[in-house]
Amino acid sequence: MPLDLSERALFLRSFLAHPRQVGAVLPTSGRAVADMLDMADLPSARLVVELGAGTGSHTTQVLNRLSGDARFLSFEIDPAMASSVRSRVQDPRLSVLTESAEHLPEHLAGERPDVIVSALPFTSLPHGLGRTILERAATSLAPGGTLLVLQYSPFIAADLDRLFAGVRRRICLLNVPPAFLYACTDPRPAPAS
Repeated sequence: MPLDLSERALFLRSFLAHPRQVGAVLPTSGRAVADMLDMADLPSARLVVELGAGTGSHTTQVLNRLSGDARFLSFEIDPAMASSVRSRVQDPRLSVLTESAEHLPEHLAGERPDVIVSALPFTSLPHGLGRTILERAATSLAPGGTLLVLQYSPFIAADLDRLFAGVRRRICLLNVPPAFLYACTDPRPAPAS
């Protein structure tokens, strides 16, 4: 479902109010979202988590790929954007939480997602927060699961390589700016403390 002018304006207002939290002036293009989602097996996923729903540019495409009995948990820290997604996307499989993605493990009730989808602006998040979210996503994934990451710079690659044994990469030029897409599998064991 394409975003109307009011949804684009909401995204821009959120960016202007919290640029480090939103990370982009415009929502991600449908082509970039589709290219990223093609990198995981969403149709067989039982539980999918989205980190940073924004205005729902990923949310609706994820739902279109999920089976009828899958569950979809979406995190969005901005109350206005979370409310917008809740009102625009009516689907019993979807639960939208107005919560930071750093609290992911607290909302899984022991379940482990098959796919985690993220377009969070990791490189602009406050120091350490992006790394914490990535580490919690890695340890939360189900065996054989995939973390999908969309970024507007390649600077996240080193962190992904540190956390995952398998990192596939793509670039989508049909987005403004071009999007760097990652599919991460096989989380590495956490270092002993």
